[in-house]
Amino acid sequence: MSASNQLDKPAAQSTSVGSVPSLAYLVNRYPMMSMIFILREVIQLRELGFDIHVASINPPDRPPERMTAEEAAESARTYYVKSHGMAGAAIAHLQTILKNPTGYGRGLLWVVRLARLDLKRLFLNFMYFTEALMVGQWMRRRRQKHLHVHLGSQGATVGLFVRHVFGCGFSVTVHGPDEFYDERGQYLEQKVAAADFICCISSYARSQLMKSSSYVHWNKLVVSRLGVDPQVFSPQPGRHASAVFEILCVGRLTPAKGQHILIDAIERLAQQKRRVRLRLVGQGLDESSLRERAAQIEHPECIVFEGAVNPDRIRALYAEADAFCIPSFAEGIPVVLMEAMAMGVPCVTTHITGIPELIRDGIDGLLVAPSDLEALVGALARLMDDGALRERIARNGRARILEHYDLRRNVVKLAAIFAERVRA
Repeated sequence: MSASNQLDKPAAQSTSVGSVPSLAYLVNRYPMMSMIFILREVIQLRELGFDIHVASINPPDRPPERMTAEEAAESARTYYVKSHGMAGAAIAHLQTILKNPTGYGRGLLWVVRLARLDLKRLFLNFMYFTEALMVGQWMRRRRQKHLHVHLGSQGATVGLFVRHVFGCGFSVTVHGPDEFYDERGQYLEQKVAAADFICCISSYARSQLMKSSSYVHWNKLVVSRLGVDPQVFSPQPGRHASAVFEILCVGRLTPAKGQHILIDAIERLAQQKRRVRLRLVGQGLDESSLRERAAQIEHPECIVFEGAVNPDRIRALYAEADAFCIPSFAEGIPVVLMEAMAMGVPCVTTHITGIPELIRDGIDGLLVAPSDLEALVGALARLMDDGALRERIARNGRARILEHYDLRRNVVKLAAIFAERVRA
């Protein structure tokens, strides 16, 4: 799909952000295929001169032989908390008790205070507290004074304890929506109060944190959008016309992504004698039930399960797709939508949470109400029937990414936030 030459040029962007601090990143799992944008963010920050040290609570989601060279290199330099086991946990407890008894006691007090007499929460909080001691001691060895956590759930709870025990700087990038459904259990009010600042990937995410926190802390909440590299994810010329309309869905196979309703939609389209094929990329808890459902439709060959695939294969699948669809029931803003839009693939998704900030209905993509099967079938049918609509949405979608969701531009903005707000 062609776009305006002017729009398609990467925007000139200054990378000067003043003083560039050194800071630690904490994520739940790193690298992780469904969170590859975090790795890209870290690498881009380093290219801007930041000294980023990464800790991961859990090991990578794949062995090194299945990683890209970039992922393997990141894995080799990452501190993996759980890999140090009980011995590492015991050492962290002992070191903190001996060198920082006041902080240790303060952390234990927060373990109890946040549990609110709930024994299960008390146990979980003590586990997070233990991981926090390990992260805090790792930061001390690396001479790191600020911890930035991606995702506002369990990893941020660990970060909250690191802040209370060691007194370091603390910030979070909040994606949503899971933590918004359990504000009290995820301690959102306490996290906002303790943080130096919170990066919200959308205005929707910012609004949910405003709802969960006191007005006096709202100045900490800044919108910092994610992005993709429009040079890596770019339209591929010369796609061969096919008699089968290819629909691609990329994402974890979980109830929140709505893949079951997408299979229902494909069944309806096939019953209309339309030649259509759905490719599902990803793995997850719903895989067996999705396969079972796909086997029940009249033309099961219309559904292809690709499994987990590497980045090169994902780009090839985008290039072969006529449309991209992810009919989610709950989301932050899916990066896979940004990737598809950047590659000139027209998208159909749901009008929920932060997605309308990315896609304007009828302009950059088509939005339907979540769970509305008839609307989903209708939107996909519109794309199948109207080549001019596909062309226009594809062109506008890529322009939208270039203007608002360019990875390098948005990482430069994030770097400026860090340079301004991270304490020296």
